[in-house]
Amino acid sequence: MNEPYLIQFPRIGKTIEGYISVAEGENLPFEVKRVYWTYFTPESIQRGGHAHHLLEQILVAVAGKIVVNTQMPGGKVRKFILESADQGLFMPKYCWHEMQYSHNAVQICIANMVYQESDYIRDYEEFLKLGKTVNA
Repeated sequence: MNEPYLIQFPRIGKTIEGYISVAEGENLPFEVKRVYWTYFTPESIQRGGHAHHLLEQILVAVAGKIVVNTQMPGGKVRKFILESADQGLFMPKYCWHEMQYSHNAVQICIANMVYQESDYIRDYEEFLKLGKTVNA
Protein backbone atom coordinates (compact mmCIF):
# COMPACT_ATOMS: atom_id res chain seq x y z
CA MET A 1 0.00 0.00 0.00
CA ASN A 2 1.22 3.50 -0.81
CA GLU A 3 2.02 5.99 1.91
CA PRO A 4 1.58 9.78 1.81
CA TYR A 5 4.65 11.58 0.50
CA LEU A 6 5.78 15.03 -0.61
CA ILE A 7 6.18 15.85 -4.31
CA GLN A 8 8.58 18.60 -5.35
CA PHE A 9 7.27 20.38 -8.45
CA PRO A 10 9.67 22.28 -10.69
CA ARG A 11 10.18 25.96 -9.85
CA ILE A 12 10.71 27.91 -13.05
CA GLY A 13 11.75 31.57 -12.96
CA LYS A 14 13.77 33.95 -10.85
CA THR A 15 13.13 35.81 -7.61
CA ILE A 16 12.91 39.13 -9.45
CA GLU A 17 10.24 37.98 -11.93
CA GLY A 18 8.37 35.35 -9.94
CA TYR A 19 7.91 31.63 -10.45
CA ILE A 20 5.79 29.10 -12.26
CA SER A 21 5.36 25.51 -11.04
CA VAL A 22 3.87 22.82 -13.24
CA ALA A 23 2.02 19.60 -12.40
CA GLU A 24 1.98 17.43 -15.51
CA GLY A 25 3.09 14.15 -17.03
CA GLU A 26 5.75 12.28 -15.12
CA ASN A 27 5.63 14.47 -12.01
CA LEU A 28 2.08 13.26 -11.25
CA PRO A 29 1.39 9.72 -9.96
CA PHE A 30 -1.99 9.50 -11.73
CA GLU A 31 -4.13 10.93 -14.54
CA VAL A 32 -5.96 14.06 -13.38
CA LYS A 33 -9.77 13.88 -13.40
CA ARG A 34 -10.67 16.77 -11.06
CA VAL A 35 -9.11 19.94 -9.65
CA TYR A 36 -10.69 21.99 -6.87
CA TRP A 37 -9.57 24.58 -4.33
CA THR A 38 -10.41 25.74 -0.83
CA TYR A 39 -9.97 29.26 0.55
CA PHE A 40 -11.22 31.62 3.29
CA THR A 41 -11.20 28.71 5.75
CA PRO A 42 -11.18 30.13 9.30
CA GLU A 43 -8.19 29.04 11.41
CA SER A 44 -10.62 27.63 13.99
CA ILE A 45 -12.04 25.13 11.46
CA GLN A 46 -10.51 21.71 10.86
CA ARG A 47 -11.31 20.24 7.45
CA GLY A 48 -11.04 16.71 6.18
CA GLY A 49 -11.81 14.08 8.79
CA HIS A 50 -12.27 11.37 6.20
CA ALA A 51 -10.55 8.89 3.87
CA HIS A 52 -11.42 7.50 0.44
CA HIS A 53 -11.80 4.00 -0.96
CA LEU A 54 -10.47 4.88 -4.43
CA LEU A 55 -9.57 8.57 -4.60
CA GLU A 56 -5.92 9.59 -4.67
CA GLN A 57 -5.07 13.27 -4.46
CA ILE A 58 -2.31 15.83 -4.23
CA LEU A 59 -2.74 18.85 -1.95
CA VAL A 60 -0.81 22.06 -2.67
CA ALA A 61 -0.78 25.17 -0.47
CA VAL A 62 -0.53 27.84 -3.17
CA ALA A 63 -0.76 30.48 -0.44
CA GLY A 64 -0.48 30.40 3.34
CA LYS A 65 0.17 27.34 5.47
CA ILE A 66 -1.70 24.06 5.78
CA VAL A 67 -0.94 21.45 8.43
CA VAL A 68 -2.05 18.01 7.27
CA ASN A 69 -2.24 15.07 9.67
CA THR A 70 -2.50 11.70 7.92
CA GLN A 71 -3.12 8.17 9.10
CA MET A 72 -3.00 4.98 7.09
CA PRO A 73 -4.93 1.80 7.94
CA GLY A 74 -3.04 -0.01 10.66
CA GLY A 75 -2.13 3.19 12.46
CA LYS A 76 0.85 4.91 10.76
CA VAL A 77 0.39 8.62 11.59
CA ARG A 78 2.33 11.47 9.96
CA LYS A 79 2.24 15.26 10.01
CA PHE A 80 3.03 17.38 6.95
CA ILE A 81 3.35 21.16 6.76
CA LEU A 82 2.57 22.65 3.37
CA GLU A 83 3.67 26.25 2.88
CA SER A 84 5.42 26.32 -0.49
CA ALA A 85 3.55 26.53 -3.80
CA ASP A 86 6.09 24.23 -5.48
CA GLN A 87 5.42 21.31 -3.14
CA GLY A 88 2.47 18.94 -2.99
CA LEU A 89 1.37 16.16 -0.67
CA PHE A 90 0.33 12.91 -2.36
CA MET A 91 -2.36 11.11 -0.39
CA PRO A 92 -3.16 7.55 -1.51
CA LYS A 93 -6.48 5.83 -1.14
CA TYR A 94 -7.40 4.86 2.44
CA CYS A 95 -5.44 7.85 3.82
CA TRP A 96 -7.38 9.44 6.69
CA HIS A 97 -6.57 13.15 6.76
CA GLU A 98 -7.33 16.26 8.78
CA MET A 99 -6.24 19.75 7.75
CA GLN A 100 -5.75 23.02 9.61
CA TYR A 101 -5.36 26.24 7.60
CA SER A 102 -3.75 29.62 8.23
CA HIS A 103 -6.14 32.54 7.70
CA ASN A 104 -4.69 33.27 4.24
CA ALA A 105 -4.33 29.68 2.99
CA VAL A 106 -5.42 28.70 -0.50
CA GLN A 107 -5.30 24.98 -1.27
CA ILE A 108 -5.45 23.34 -4.69
CA CYS A 109 -6.39 19.67 -4.80
CA ILE A 110 -5.50 17.54 -7.81
CA ALA A 111 -7.51 14.30 -7.87
CA ASN A 112 -7.56 11.08 -9.87
CA MET A 113 -11.36 10.85 -10.07
CA VAL A 114 -14.48 12.99 -10.07
CA TYR A 115 -16.50 13.53 -6.89
CA GLN A 116 -18.41 10.47 -5.66
CA GLU A 117 -19.99 10.63 -2.22
CA SER A 118 -19.96 6.82 -2.03
CA ASP A 119 -16.13 6.89 -2.11
CA TYR A 120 -15.90 8.71 1.25
CA ILE A 121 -15.14 6.98 4.55
CA ARG A 122 -16.42 9.55 7.07
CA ASP A 123 -16.68 7.34 10.16
CA TYR A 124 -13.34 7.07 11.98
CA GLU A 125 -14.31 3.77 13.63
CA GLU A 126 -15.06 2.31 10.18
CA PHE A 127 -11.65 3.59 9.01
CA LEU A 128 -9.89 1.90 11.95
CA LYS A 129 -11.50 -1.43 11.00
CA LEU A 130 -9.90 -1.14 7.55
CA GLY A 131 -6.49 -1.78 9.11
CA LYS A 132 -7.47 -5.42 9.51
CA THR A 133 -8.86 -5.87 5.98
CA VAL A 134 -6.84 -3.57 3.71
CA ASN A 135 -3.45 -4.72 5.02
CA ALA A 136 -4.40 -8.42 5.13
